[in-house]
Amino acid sequence: MPVETQEADARTPYQLPFPKDAQEEIVIPKAIPEDERIWVPQAENIAFRPLCLNRSQGYWMNLLRVRKSGVLSRHRHPQAVHGYVIKGRWHYLEHDWMAEEGGYVFEAPGETHTLVVPEDVDEMITLFQVNGVMLYVDPWGKTQGFEDVFTKIDMCRAHYEKVGLGADFVDQFIR
Repeated sequence: MPVETQEADARTPYQLPFPKDAQEEIVIPKAIPEDERIWVPQAENIAFRPLCLNRSQGYWMNLLRVRKSGVLSRHRHPQAVHGYVIKGRWHYLEHDWMAEEGGYVFEAPGETHTLVVPEDVDEMITLFQVNGVMLYVDPWGKTQGFEDVFTKIDMCRAHYEKVGLGADFVDQFIR
């Protein structure tokens, strides 16, 4: 059924209501927070900052911050991962390229790799979108552990409760 159009210029905002069941957007003015408590520790000198924890589609977007050099983890991705390097650089033992500031990385489903931060990097921050699950594996592919959007949410709740922000602080990132 055709909709009548009225005169409007390019700056006229959308005039109809959004779908009743649409979720709210997430807007984070400072993705790299000034409040250190927002970074959720994963291991010594390794933390993540949640941006979107999408439990309905099974993915998460976060900033990964590493303040040490060396091997972080060996892991496999059954689904695609996207990364954008904000600060520092890193690489995978299994590839000959280096992910550097301003660089984008697409990790194809089925990829297994070992993340390494070089010795001369004091801090690395990368925006990652991880779809599905991340399986931690040994060099022969035997699963040692995993992360998914639900384990990320649990880590956030526990950390935010511990540092005084409250367990529900994470709710603003969950969709």
